[in-house]
Amino acid sequence: GESQSSKGTIRLCDMRASALCDKHSKLFEEPENPSNRSFFSEIISSISDVKFSHNGQYMMTRDYLSVKIWDLKMENRPVETYQVHEYLRSKLCSLYENDCIFDKFECCWNGNDSVVMTGSYNNFFRMFDREHRRDVTLEASRENSKPLQVLKPRKVCTGGKRKKDEISVDSLDFNKKILHTAWHPLDNIIAVATTNNLYIFQDKLTG
Repeated sequence: GESQSSKGTIRLCDMRASALCDKHSKLFEEPENPSNRSFFSEIISSISDVKFSHNGQYMMTRDYLSVKIWDLKMENRPVETYQVHEYLRSKLCSLYENDCIFDKFECCWNGNDSVVMTGSYNNFFRMFDREHRRDVTLEASRENSKPLQVLKPRKVCTGGKRKKDEISVDSLDFNKKILHTAWHPLDNIIAVATTNNLYIFQDKLTG
């Protein structure tokens, strides 16, 4: 079993040895970058979800801004880090004031562990293709839920001139959030839960 802390530390315990996670057999923790240290450091490094890969080799963790993949044989740093919505780093003050900074986002693996998925704000969800180093932002909305409709990738603009198909970071809706995501173990089918709707999509990214 595993337990996570509010300081970005994961303790891996052998439940055969003890039913209590009082003695951990492995401690996974990434050294903090001093240049990123701020009032919010501890809050945003708090881990909201942990999932083992299907092949048992890896563990995925989700903190406020990123998804990290850990090799279970290597405790000192993750082998992969994916930025989910790095553009929110400059908005942490307002996200703290409206309590969004405490939102607990989940993450999930696809059936063969080659792609990971997690949610974001504005009813966006993110997929990271580990093999091809590609990522995409998609949106779950009523307009996108018509039969056979193909989801178009979305882009967030953080400053400068906004392109026609981009959305400004200042116009993101933080009340619309996808905290829960699930991936079918065998088929390319995903489920994402918005505040009051459940969307099921057949994914073409890896198909």
